Amino acid sequence: MILDRFSLKGKTAFVTGSSRGLGAGIAMALAEAGADVAIHGSSKVPKTTEQTLSAMGANQLSVVGDVSDASVCARLIEEVVLHFGCIDILVNNAGTIRRAPAVEHSDEDWQTVIDTNLSSVFRLTKHAGKHMLAQGSGKIINIASMLTFQGGVFVPSYAAAKGGVGQLTKAFANEWAAKGINVNAIAPGYMATDNTEALRANPERSRQIMERIPARRWGGPEDLAGAAVFLASSASDYVHGHILVVDGGWLSR
Repeated sequence: MILDRFSLKGKTAFVTGSSRGLGAGIAMALAEAGADVAIHGSSKVPKTTEQTLSAMGANQLSVVGDVSDASVCARLIEEVVLHFGCIDILVNNAGTIRRAPAVEHSDEDWQTVIDTNLSSVFRLTKHAGKHMLAQGSGKIINIASMLTFQGGVFVPSYAAAKGGVGQLTKAFANEWAAKGINVNAIAPGYMATDNTEALRANPERSRQIMERIPARRWGGPEDLAGAAVFLASSASDYVHGHILVVDGGWLSR
């Protein structure tokens, strides 16, 4: 049965930045597909997220730590493997954004965004990849962005980081595709999350964005569920180095 290929039963997944928002939605989708799930927050994981997963009957683990710290990235992977015995799926979702004109964009903000959104993807993928290479299988899903393809406005560090995520996705895929590991990415369009709160609060900017989206609405966590399950499952076994755009048609305009 084709639907059996989308099942994640017996698999262990780790979703960074999954305490709320898109990450929580992805974690719940993977759990609903049958995976054991480790959820993550920079400082805490809300009880509501844990309770939602528990109500679904998911076997879960909560881990915390700032992924901009290299030592934390290594520790988080080891905690997941120690608890579950393996790691089959890694979703690099944790991220942050800083908005300012380029000449006012501080070095501190630049470094924070690069470390959180790009360096952590490299480090977490590298550490998880060691376990996946040893077992001969694994699925890695990076969360890219429309700014993987476009330059954006007032977000130079975010655009640079997300552009790098796209290239890292291809680089790891090239190395690991023949070794049983799929490395792909999802590029969400304009989603109703904390990161876009400032845009949605600006009537003019919000109107401009909405007018360009053919679907005529902002996306939500539920819109990424199918893409995440597909890329985490055996249904995508011949998909490597791909950036799957989920944007309501934004890039087609």
